[in-house]
Amino acid sequence: MSVHARVTRGSLLLLLLAGWSLPIWEGYAHSEKLSASEHQIKAAFLYNFVQFIEWPASAFKDAHSDFSLCVLGDDPFGTALERTIGGKIVKGRRLAVKRSGRLHDLTDCQLMFISSSERDHLTKTLDLLAGSSVLTVGDTDQFAHLGGMINLYVEENKVRFEINPQAAERSGLKISSKLLKLAKTVPGTSGK
Repeated sequence: MSVHARVTRGSLLLLLLAGWSLPIWEGYAHSEKLSASEHQIKAAFLYNFVQFIEWPASAFKDAHSDFSLCVLGDDPFGTALERTIGGKIVKGRRLAVKRSGRLHDLTDCQLMFISSSERDHLTKTLDLLAGSSVLTVGDTDQFAHLGGMINLYVEENKVRFEINPQAAERSGLKISSKLLKLAKTVPGTSGK
């Protein structure tokens, strides 16, 4: 039985975004009784972010293009992204996963997870992506303060997130008020 069969989409989102503790999440994660890792939970967050953010039409090649979730740098997710989002349809678009260690290899991305392995290049990468319609998500300390849009972090054994709404707005992305209510918001200190 899949996650969606056990828990309705709305209640799953509330479970994830409200930051249930990692041990509690294990019972909902997979019927194969795999223990949930921090990155499995973060993969589920990415999937839910896609549902509560609007991208401008110009973010896609055409009306039938896939929605590309890209991972820049070392991939902490393993197969968790494919298991969580691979091939699913959201807002009429098939979700696809792309990975690379080089930014210029990742074209046509709508959501880019910037791995902590890119810490030394983070400011430059965020500057290059500023103003594009790419949702930038990371889990590096100060990510949202430096101009990233959503930072995932663990606090009291719970995955939580903070949002830099100014960075998203500058990129033409509209974040649902429901998502903003669940997040810690941070002021943007970077922006072109």
